[in-house]
Amino acid sequence: MTLTRADLDSLPAYVPGRAIPGAVKLASNEVPLPPTAPVLAAIAEAAATGNRYPDMAVAGLTARIAGSLGVDPARIATGCGSVSICQQLVQATCHEPSDEVLFAWRSFEAYPILTRIGGAIARTVPLDGELRHDLEAMAAAVTPHTRLVMVCSPNNPTGTVVTRTGMERFLAAVGPDVLVALDEAYHEYVTDPDAADGLPLLDAHPNLVVLRTFSKAYRLAALRVGYGVAAPEVASALRKVCAPFSVSAVAQAGAIAALDDADAMLSACAEVVTERVRVRAALLDAGFRVPPTQANFVWLALGERTAAFAAHCLEHRVIVRPFHPEGARVTISNPEENDAFLAAARTFAG
Repeated sequence: MTLTRADLDSLPAYVPGRAIPGAVKLASNEVPLPPTAPVLAAIAEAAATGNRYPDMAVAGLTARIAGSLGVDPARIATGCGSVSICQQLVQATCHEPSDEVLFAWRSFEAYPILTRIGGAIARTVPLDGELRHDLEAMAAAVTPHTRLVMVCSPNNPTGTVVTRTGMERFLAAVGPDVLVALDEAYHEYVTDPDAADGLPLLDAHPNLVVLRTFSKAYRLAALRVGYGVAAPEVASALRKVCAPFSVSAVAQAGAIAALDDADAMLSACAEVVTERVRVRAALLDAGFRVPPTQANFVWLALGERTAAFAAHCLEHRVIVRPFHPEGARVTISNPEENDAFLAAARTFAG
């Protein structure tokens, strides 16, 4: 007797970054600093009400996000991290066996998993020679079966961005009948003035959804809260397919407090930007191929040497995230941890 879906046996598993006591973990794009004191206080206060269900409508946080962005609260949909919003997007758009989700590859490893879970077909377009989204090729790959397109900028794991003009041309080429999600999980680290920012494009493109999260720059990875900004009817659909009570009371309180203390919470971003320039320059000097990055990580295009590099780093008590046989993603941390990684990388190159 078969009690579960047969295709689950072939479903790829999401691989989290490893954590080993005493080792420097640079595998999960985490911020090394804890939340600020006001945020921790709000989290503790909310935890005291753990015997009660959270606000299923997430009304307070929704209003606070909307206020910070200057948009109508009806345009906000929250979820258990932005990865949950990605899953809600698949559920809200795909219901026929022939429905397709299109995305670049390599990109966020959850995209093909969530597509398969949602019963849709994953269609991929290779990154270009500079490890960026090939938006022209992606637009050409849209078919009558395409229901959703995922664009990740900065791209996880390569760190590259799509430009504002490129995104505008892409949206025009795709047309208004396909939902396009711009995944901006690392938005707060972007300093390139030409990089796309999805929010100003929303009014002209009602089929656009912008995804953001509190897991990265806002230092709340453990609380799992993200959101999408979209046309009201799209946001409503995302809320309808969201699992009830999926954003905990602790997560809601922590995210509100993080927005209230945003200047302090985001203060570490400037150091990350400085460090990513330094780390990339050192890796280039050591002979590695590292594309320009606008995120809190770097990508080493290692090809078949990827697994060996990850093992070498682990021998030096540094944990990176390998995607064999393509490359390794390495989180930008504080200077001391970055130096430990660079020391390991230089000995591998040598």
